[in-house]
Amino acid sequence: MDDRHHRLPSETEIAEINAKHLIDTPLRPADLLFVFGTREDVALRAAAACRLWREGFFSWSIVSGGVTPGSLLSECEIIKPAMVAGGIPEGRILEEHRASNTGENVIFSLPVIEAALGLKNIRSVICLGNSWTARRYPMTLHRHWPEVTKMLLTVDSFATPRRLWHADPEFRRRVLAEWDKIEPYKAKGFIAEWPVV
Repeated sequence: MDDRHHRLPSETEIAEINAKHLIDTPLRPADLLFVFGTREDVALRAAAACRLWREGFFSWSIVSGGVTPGSLLSECEIIKPAMVAGGIPEGRILEEHRASNTGENVIFSLPVIEAALGLKNIRSVICLGNSWTARRYPMTLHRHWPEVTKMLLTVDSFATPRRLWHADPEFRRRVLAEWDKIEPYKAKGFIAEWPVV
């Protein structure tokens, strides 16, 4: 299956991925910023979160991510201090330390949010994650928490502009690997179609 991720996509597939998958949504102030864990581009992800905080785009945040191979710290333990160093008050950042994939990010975070804030008190969420994973973040959140409005902001450190992702072999591999998961994950009920706002 991984060989498919090294394919050269057609112009039609590139256009579809650019239009449907590699998207950011317009942002409005939200009740919660959901920071999906990562092993890459931690400083970039934290900087994006801090910019959103300074600009008044969220009141609370949660960082979700467990320990990954080769690390003694959870992704949350790495990302949260970078966010605090950038100016977000530590007490405004909820923590989830067990998740090892996007589904677990959501499943394990919902009880944390419920205990701290009450899910019914959250009406809108900004998802922050990797550009190549893109709409799978809000689709996963929508599967488990359909009631809230979801927005999406993604970041990456590729020198290649996002619309030209297909020109960079590694960027292309990552995008295609995520794109190829969408339909099978929908069929298995892991994610749900998300109405982009």
